[in-house]
Amino acid sequence: MSDELYLAIDVGTGSVRAALVDRTGRPTAIRAFEHEQIVPEYGWSEQRPADWWAGVTRAIRAVLDDVPDAARRIAAICGCGHMHGTVLLDANGELTRDTVPLWNDKRTMGQVAAFEKRYKLDEFIAESGNPPAPPWPGFKLQWIRDNDPEAYRRAAVVLMPKDYVNYRLTGEITMDRTEAACSFMMDPRTGDWSQSMCDRLELDRGKLTTIREPVEVLGGVSAPAARETGLRAGTPVLVGGGDYPVALLGSGVCRPGLGSDVTGTSCIITVVADQPLLAPEISNVGTPEGNWGAFILLETGGDAMRWARRAFHENGWSYEEIAAKAAEAQAGAQRLFFMPYLVGERFGEHRNARAQFFGITAEHGLAQLHRAVLEGVAFGATRHLHLMEDISGRKVERIVASSGGAKSDLWLKIKASAYNIPILLPKEPECGVVGAAALAATAEGRFPSAEDAAAAFVRYEREILPDPDWAETYARMQPFFEKLYHHSQALYDDLDRL
Repeated sequence: MSDELYLAIDVGTGSVRAALVDRTGRPTAIRAFEHEQIVPEYGWSEQRPADWWAGVTRAIRAVLDDVPDAARRIAAICGCGHMHGTVLLDANGELTRDTVPLWNDKRTMGQVAAFEKRYKLDEFIAESGNPPAPPWPGFKLQWIRDNDPEAYRRAAVVLMPKDYVNYRLTGEITMDRTEAACSFMMDPRTGDWSQSMCDRLELDRGKLTTIREPVEVLGGVSAPAARETGLRAGTPVLVGGGDYPVALLGSGVCRPGLGSDVTGTSCIITVVADQPLLAPEISNVGTPEGNWGAFILLETGGDAMRWARRAFHENGWSYEEIAAKAAEAQAGAQRLFFMPYLVGERFGEHRNARAQFFGITAEHGLAQLHRAVLEGVAFGATRHLHLMEDISGRKVERIVASSGGAKSDLWLKIKASAYNIPILLPKEPECGVVGAAALAATAEGRFPSAEDAAAAFVRYEREILPDPDWAETYARMQPFFEKLYHHSQALYDDLDRL
């Protein structure tokens, strides 16, 4: 039917969004409702699954009210959600813990350190697809097992946030490959749970549910869920996926040779590959269309500009004013380097890395300092991009930029020139919503693949090309940045001991 709609649900860290998307991939109505992030101790971060469901029902009812006869017109529903939040249900489908640790929860640092001390990376990375890190659900389960043993004992199944919403919608339980791939318990070679990884973590594999593809139909909206949400009972609900990989699809980054730059607080560079890229600094997530997203997170992305705003101007300048000042300096900031490691690094051997300016002379002023900060993040991201290109053996052809960093024209031009790759900007900023709709349209049979759906749904508003002169300057500076990066590592432990 020409008036059919897709319902996309996005369970974010700060809010739940529901969107009705038309057959061309354009959102026609979006509603969002915030939920609380609970911080019971420093470094902890929790939420209540009950709050997600309350937000989902409220958001769905709101968009149904916005569009005439919407419930009848919805052809399929697809959800995505923030990843790694570890939900435990008992045999009756009830929560064994009212709150769950989120992706940004750091309470598992001890579990990660103990695992790293016991096992060498080459002993397990082919079976885990990822280096160890605090976000992974495998370590969250260890923490719950050791600190809330009754909740762990009672648990019959482990789910992620969007899986819990799907369960409330349909009564069906499963997990998709995008979530399972970042659990530290799925073998990327088989696409199934790894018994040996569960054994290393001393976890019960019996608590892990089936792994399915995001585009599969999980079930229909149940009668109780229909009463709560206003949806039509029996409306198909897809398995869906994690918000990050679904947003990659919704930005058009869904085949090898394409990359993504998501710069918010951090800067995440992702390269699509047909196999995981196994290295100490690289993480790998399954993508909805069946590829792999190899990614490296630079902890300091937009935070670098936020730091400069506070440190140099006591928050008295706007970000636009800082960018305008940086634009006064020449490309390369007169050979001034900024190492963008204000909060260290997430992976690798030097998580205690520090930021620094290098090369300051009497000729440098505020314009060069600000430009160096922007360029330093670009150099750090370029380092990550080159590392993944070297391992994959394939050059990236295009990069799609999104999030807050995509709003700065100067920064985009700096990055395009540092990468020496054109950068595309999606016309629709709600990439997760578009990706979910593309999966729904594929499941409905309108497109032969999710890639074809994304090609039809994703539109770009503009392309930023590298500046040839800037690119030449940055190409000369990048090797020095790499040398400075490696030489500095010898000092971090000494600095910590001062």
